[in-house]
Amino acid sequence: MLVDDHELVRTGLKSFLELHDRFKVIGEAANGLDAVALALEMRPDIILMDVAMPILGGLETMRILKSRWREAAVLALAEQEDKYYCMELFAAGASGYLTKHSTSDELVWAIHSIMERQIYLQPALARWLLDDYQLLSEQRREDPPKLESLMVELEILSLRERTVLKLVADGLTNRQIGQSLGLSPKTIARHRERIMGKLKIHSRTELVRFAIRTGVVSLT
Repeated sequence: MLVDDHELVRTGLKSFLELHDRFKVIGEAANGLDAVALALEMRPDIILMDVAMPILGGLETMRILKSRWREAAVLALAEQEDKYYCMELFAAGASGYLTKHSTSDELVWAIHSIMERQIYLQPALARWLLDDYQLLSEQRREDPPKLESLMVELEILSLRERTVLKLVADGLTNRQIGQSLGLSPKTIARHRERIMGKLKIHSRTELVRFAIRTGVVSLT
């Protein structure tokens, strides 16, 4: 089953997938609400779902769908690699995460992996998560108090707030962040206000500095 608000994207994916004998597209939806209803009716083996949709965003759609159908297998398709948003999607029940810039072979591999009840994580994101783990391990050996302070600062923020922080530090506007996460610019603005309030930060420059210092973004 395909979920994307762009008909051209759905048509292209369907044409490509049905070149393979094992794949058959049995349903399509253009927004999160329709996706939940159709998935519960059709019970597809796997759902390929865009995470930036109107009406109901990908993360909210995932949570609702998994609450009603725990066995649903969803491959989330995103415009960009975002390890914090990826973590949110997996926490909500996603079976895989792939960017739309991936190769066709990688898409097929991801679908096969999920159909075999495995979790699929894009190699670049897996590399980032491993790098994060290694960095934290090094900091634990070299400076335990510094690591503890770092973790306390990050734990103040929810996963969604960390995602917004990362995108702000990457230079995106509220509108661009909203489009990426399937939320309105006003909602993103409220998230920014909460983040700044929790961290006692008063400017975007300080937000970016905090994001770099805590490893949410890097200078490389």
